[in-house]
Amino acid sequence: MKNKGRFAKRFAEDKWYLAFALPAVVLLFLFSYLPMYGLAIAFQDYSIGQPLIGEDTVWVGLKQFKDFFTSIFFTRTFGNTIRLSLKSIIFGSWVPLVAALLLNEIRHMLYKRVTQTMFYLPYFVSVAIVVSIMTMLTANTGPIAMISTAFGGKAVNYMMQPKAFDFLYVFSGIWSSFGYNSILYLAGIAGVDPSLYEAATVDGGNRFHKMVYITLPHLIPTFVVLFVLALGGVLNTSYEKVLLMYNSSTMERADVLGTYIYRIGLVDMKYSYTAAIGLVANVINFALVFVSNKLSDKLTGHGLW
Repeated sequence: MKNKGRFAKRFAEDKWYLAFALPAVVLLFLFSYLPMYGLAIAFQDYSIGQPLIGEDTVWVGLKQFKDFFTSIFFTRTFGNTIRLSLKSIIFGSWVPLVAALLLNEIRHMLYKRVTQTMFYLPYFVSVAIVVSIMTMLTANTGPIAMISTAFGGKAVNYMMQPKAFDFLYVFSGIWSSFGYNSILYLAGIAGVDPSLYEAATVDGGNRFHKMVYITLPHLIPTFVVLFVLALGGVLNTSYEKVLLMYNSSTMERADVLGTYIYRIGLVDMKYSYTAAIGLVANVINFALVFVSNKLSDKLTGHGLW
């Protein structure tokens, strides 16, 4: 009875907060948890129109998983996905942090606002437009080829070069997202106690000292959380951009899990097979989030939970 009374009191205190969160919980249940019922097709030989569970359901156990693990595409798609994701994390995770630190040091407000706007704009450019820009810039008759030939080099279409694919994919991703992602760090900077900067000034610290010893340590928890989340999505590359970028010359190096699922699932209509692939990827992503969060909490004292 004591616990029941305590629960009722707590519910009465938080009822408006719970009511505010209720729509989000309902949407999360309807569109994230309820569709998990469809994971059953990963263990079936499913075809359109067939009930998920019924008399006509053909259960095949782990056949779809075995087919994928023994497929020639397993090593290629997994390797390409992990390589592109890790490169994006290694070369891109720190860029928003640096951008936020530099923006925070700009004192001229008009210049600061113009710079922030320039940083944010690429995020709102469509992926199709970004790839189109890259295609025009790197074409045989594009600006890069013209500059290369002007200095005695050769005109090369870099979109057709497998070795250039990783750079184009990673660089375009950083350019598109670093400004928008820096907003989280700017919000963290806004929460720093101004008295700390005042104390640093009294102690003779300059702007560089304040940035390194006050601002940066306050942003480490945010960086760690975003880094853990990024590791958790290591198998979720931007397959839409890869679909627009890859071609017959770069297919072997560019083909990732997302593009493979698209071709086999939506084009060839092998729904059970691709459901099994998606399930494997999500289980691995969850394991990575869990392990990386535990390591982060143990090493730095910061994590998701």
